Amino acid sequence: MVIMILDHVRETFFLHYQMIVPIDIASTDTILIICRFLAHICAPTFIFLTGLSAYLYMQKVQSKKETSWFLFTRGLFLIFLELTFVNFAWTFEFPMEKLYLQVIWAIGFSMIFLSILIYLPKRILFILAIVIIFGHNLLDSVHFEKDSIFYIPWAVLHERTWIEFSQDFKLRTSYPILPWIGVISLGFIAGEWFNKNVNFQTRKNYLLKTTLILLSSFIVIRFINVYGDTPYINYDSISNTILSFINVSKYPPSLLFILLTLGICTFLLMLFEKYQNLKSISWLKNFGAAPMFFYLIHLYFLKFLYLSAVAIYGLNQGQYFGLSQTWQMPLLSIFFAFILYFPTKWYANLKQKRRDIKWLKYL
Repeated sequence: MVIMILDHVRETFFLHYQMIVPIDIASTDTILIICRFLAHICAPTFIFLTGLSAYLYMQKVQSKKETSWFLFTRGLFLIFLELTFVNFAWTFEFPMEKLYLQVIWAIGFSMIFLSILIYLPKRILFILAIVIIFGHNLLDSVHFEKDSIFYIPWAVLHERTWIEFSQDFKLRTSYPILPWIGVISLGFIAGEWFNKNVNFQTRKNYLLKTTLILLSSFIVIRFINVYGDTPYINYDSISNTILSFINVSKYPPSLLFILLTLGICTFLLMLFEKYQNLKSISWLKNFGAAPMFFYLIHLYFLKFLYLSAVAIYGLNQGQYFGLSQTWQMPLLSIFFAFILYFPTKWYANLKQKRRDIKWLKYL
């Protein structure tokens, strides 16, 4: 969650630094590239952990039916949040002429699919997840015309595009959901490693092996440079070549994007559990205990700061207010995370104390 704010600070105060997709390594500021890469870790981690949490919830309630219903209803709730509170936080327009279907939408839709997929045998679910993750790039060349009955379903599943309902209203499928269904399914399968009867050493071995498999697969496939993403470029500069090597596509998440980011995710999971009692680490638990609350308040917090800056200083970067130095981005992100830590901690404690208020668990 803390890393995520880094990218949203960029999208709030540094929009005058336009970043094309995929990133043009040669012409983009290095700090922007690194910050963007770090932010890449967030979405796959959120969705993987959503699947993992679903498994642990199922173990707690001992009912697939109850777990399925929870996943379905929470998925619908997240989609509702995306279409209302989240989109309004980004645009501050009402009525909204454009809706952006982003990460909360993707998590919600993935949960709805998982509410059905949990009934599959684990082996079948694992095979399905692998086929989706490794095979979906074969579909990159598939497109449909806007008048086709398949245009909207395909845009939702696998193509980042606009769905126009009228001149005054359209949707942007920012996060096509097909690859994310594979990611949430892998998270659900990995949940078994976090059972109470699995000790840390065993879990550590699972996570370490998974990390090595994911990252080595990424390196091998990336070196081959023919499948799984846009080919990387060998620049005269070694640093630019390395940045190009890890410059992977997020919309939709490519095979190489998923391998790289999930490899980092599983490695971090291992490290955080090992060092969870260190004071320098333990404070992060409060963000993890109330992730949706933090997500919502940080969007409105950033929008409030942006509008305040516009009111005071005006639009100093063309049609935007913006900060001129990219090194300010990580410093601001740390400062903002520190400020938001306190309301997030309060809400996390409230969730623990008031378990009788059932709707609290949805944030």
